[in-house]
Amino acid sequence: MARVPSAVTNVLHRVRRVPRAHTSPRRPAPSPALSPRPRPWTRALGLVAVVVLGSWLGLLVVGNVRVPVGPMDTTMTLRPSVTGGTKINVSPLGDLRLASHIAPVRLDVNVDQLDPERSQALVDHPERLSGLQDEVTRDITHGATDLAVRSCVAVVTGATALGLLVYRRPRRALAAGGLALGLLAASGGTAYATWNPDSVLEPKFSGLLSSAPSLVGDARSIVAEFDVYQQELARLVTNVTKLYDATSTLPAYRPDPTTLRVLHVSDIHLNPASWKIIASLVEQYRVDVIVDSGDTMDHGTAAENGFLDPIEDLGAPYVWVRGNHDSLATQRHLEGMENVHVLDHGRAKTVAGLRFAGIGDPQFTPDRSKRTGAEQSQELAGARLASALRDQRAAGTPVDVAVAHEPSAAREVDGTVPLVLAGHIHHEETEVMKYGTRLRVEGSTGGSGLRAIEGKYPDPIETSILYFDRDTRRLQAWDSIELGGLGLTTAEVSRHLPKENQPGATTSPSPSSGTPSVTPSTPAP
Repeated sequence: MARVPSAVTNVLHRVRRVPRAHTSPRRPAPSPALSPRPRPWTRALGLVAVVVLGSWLGLLVVGNVRVPVGPMDTTMTLRPSVTGGTKINVSPLGDLRLASHIAPVRLDVNVDQLDPERSQALVDHPERLSGLQDEVTRDITHGATDLAVRSCVAVVTGATALGLLVYRRPRRALAAGGLALGLLAASGGTAYATWNPDSVLEPKFSGLLSSAPSLVGDARSIVAEFDVYQQELARLVTNVTKLYDATSTLPAYRPDPTTLRVLHVSDIHLNPASWKIIASLVEQYRVDVIVDSGDTMDHGTAAENGFLDPIEDLGAPYVWVRGNHDSLATQRHLEGMENVHVLDHGRAKTVAGLRFAGIGDPQFTPDRSKRTGAEQSQELAGARLASALRDQRAAGTPVDVAVAHEPSAAREVDGTVPLVLAGHIHHEETEVMKYGTRLRVEGSTGGSGLRAIEGKYPDPIETSILYFDRDTRRLQAWDSIELGGLGLTTAEVSRHLPKENQPGATTSPSPSSGTPSVTPSTPAP
């Protein structure tokens, strides 16, 4: 074979090295530094989101248990929550909320129905009510244990299933389930550490207002029995049983004969609906005396005086102080009405066994021609009231309750009286001042009057029932009552105890009277 010239050979080699015309050049492989990878905190947040959502779905599907509690059939459920606590739904009456614990889970107890056989057994054999406390305790303990096991299974299963669906990796799914179990355990530990068995002493009841006193109980009995949580729970179950058994009528409220009940109202502002609400509360709670801390009117004109006529038919004595929307003409009209006791200049009056003293508001804001001066100072008015209270105490006739319209005036009597009532700011506040006097500021019992339609939402109608010991004439407890404002039909009653009536309190002398009273062993907030 003839030898191929070297020039031809070189050309062939070049042709082999040249790529074909239709072949696309290869793209360079992406650099590892340029490929997008999720950051660690992003992956962690994603995992937490999967765990929380999966746990919540698991609780919704599986995390509930049916438990017979005494004569009732209930359903217990754990729900995610920001504040924790316990919610007892008593359909159709409403719900009872207890600040039982602080944790990201809430215990919901739904009263599904009353078992006819078990309830009839209690009606036929009332002696069994004495053992209802132990029975309820056993039922609750059994149900809580079963719920805890079911919740663990529901949370782990839900988080694991959702993790497998999202990540499609068994290892990541198991990690989600383990994290869910850890979060549930941490929530349970937090709930256990913050568990407050005395939360039943200060419940918040929403629903039918008229049934609340029967469910909650008397102030004096609650104060006397605050150390037994199960006993109060049994009381609740028993009263609900009786309530369902009544069917047609709600049980009547039976007040403790040793308890004085004061209805505190304020800032009615010409709302005619307030008189019907006050009359209903007087009848329901067997109120002994009504205290109005002012601003009953809006402009204080003589034309408005007819608005005050229903006061004589409310069924209880009416103690009143002038507010900044009440004129002296309004005050003179009230002084001429039967069963009305007007407080001013610090003069004291005994009404329904309690000694009251008060002072009218020094300002009358509808009259814009007057300028602010020393005689219109709230602090000066409060100082004059405090001086009168000291004189009363020195004379051996100490005042039990002081009344002023504005809180700035009421604060001046600190240390001269156990309790001072005020209004003006249209929302409820309570504080124990530096020298031991408790200040109770009432919201607007008139829902701010015509001002209720100015805002986006109507202002609620607020009032409260104050419970006093008839012998010591000291505040034992109070119920804060809030009704939905204009066009709303909601009702809520919250029971509150003074710190000196809380568990663990010790006795110490009162700064206002020198007689022994009860004060908390830990500083009050």
